[in-house]
Amino acid sequence: MDAGAPTAPGNPTPVEVDGVTVTRVHTNPETAEPVRVEFEIANRGSEAMTYTVAFEVRTASGEVLAYPEKIVESVPAGRTVPDQADVTAAMSGGRAAQVQIGEVRSVPADEAPSTGGPCPPTGVRLYADEGDAAMGLRVVGLHLENCGTEVHRLEGYPRVQLLDEEHAEVTGVRIRRGGAAIAAGTGADAPPRPLALQPGERASTQLVWRNTVEAGEAVNVPYVRVWAKPDSAPVTVTPELDLGTTGELGVGAWQKTD
Repeated sequence: MDAGAPTAPGNPTPVEVDGVTVTRVHTNPETAEPVRVEFEIANRGSEAMTYTVAFEVRTASGEVLAYPEKIVESVPAGRTVPDQADVTAAMSGGRAAQVQIGEVRSVPADEAPSTGGPCPPTGVRLYADEGDAAMGLRVVGLHLENCGTEVHRLEGYPRVQLLDEEHAEVTGVRIRRGGAAIAAGTGADAPPRPLALQPGERASTQLVWRNTVEAGEAVNVPYVRVWAKPDSAPVTVTPELDLGTTGELGVGAWQKTD
């Protein structure tokens, strides 16, 4: 996915990125700083999708001032919907800037992660955090909250399916049980155990990998479909796995969160 070309204030020349097009940029009349963009999302797929659109606010020299994001929920299949986003850059210092689409991610609306708001029909929320990276080691947490009214039982490891930018399954990556298969001390080493989450209680686990690049082609996986347990509905998260050429991903067992 290529980023959209920078847009001039006013009515820019439309540049579409993964179905998203900036249609107008509103600026501060005194400083020429961009403050708001209007855009359209064209869902050409066969099911409703939830989009996360990341913009880049850049100076004329290319310096990135901000990465504002906008989540647009449940865009119907075959529809084009308008929306707008605040792109005010706190670091602009009164400098004129341009706006472009940095990245677009989309997941099926009924598989979108939830961190708040009404409790999903499943009675649980599931989402990924922004992760941690150090010396080529990556760790992203998966978090589950029982927001329903009944006990939610878990045991063992979540099932995961890796998906590329076109939402096609990525094959050839070994899914290893436990973080120790990748590195020690990641927090994903505890053995599986039965969990009974009362309403309001939480559990978590980790995805662990290295981004080492040696011989061969590096593998990048933007999407991971997660089944918390075999009979649960899937949730698709976007941990942006940069697996390098390692060909493996460690998945920890669910553990109750204090």
